[in-house]
Amino acid sequence: MNETSANNATVRNVTILVDVQNVYYTTRDAFKRPFDYNAFWQQATEGRNVVKAIAYAINRGDEKQRQFQNILRAIGFEVKLKPFIQRSDGSAKGDWDVGIAIDGIEYGKDSDVLVLVSGDGDFGLLATTLREKYHTRVEVYGVESLTAQSLIHSADEFTPINHGLLLK
Repeated sequence: MNETSANNATVRNVTILVDVQNVYYTTRDAFKRPFDYNAFWQQATEGRNVVKAIAYAINRGDEKQRQFQNILRAIGFEVKLKPFIQRSDGSAKGDWDVGIAIDGIEYGKDSDVLVLVSGDGDFGLLATTLREKYHTRVEVYGVESLTAQSLIHSADEFTPINHGLLLK
């Protein structure tokens, strides 16, 4: 664990990983309102030293999306983009699960806390691995009704995304 002391207060090193597509669709479906990244950042980083903060998004190449990505960068996120793939059968592909898991291990193993914003149950294994192998505290933010129970149970703490973390 990597803790530094400042003014007799313990400052914890935190890594933040945001599954942008997951949080977009779950907050839209549950609340019809977008996630408030500024409010989240304030809450997740309070009293903590940010080691790494990455927002994983799909690049569709439109101007509105570029503006959103610039807002994320201004908040403090590194934005990782993956191209949107439209298959010939009409289905689409564009998730970051493997990338998030790899970065989660890479940065989470040397952090005191890993904050993950996603409801995807596939990340339960990441949370369990970080907690058991590296003794990293894992905090998950997600829309409660749309977050896999396996992920909630794998985390040290689950924070439901509710009206306080949504744009008005």
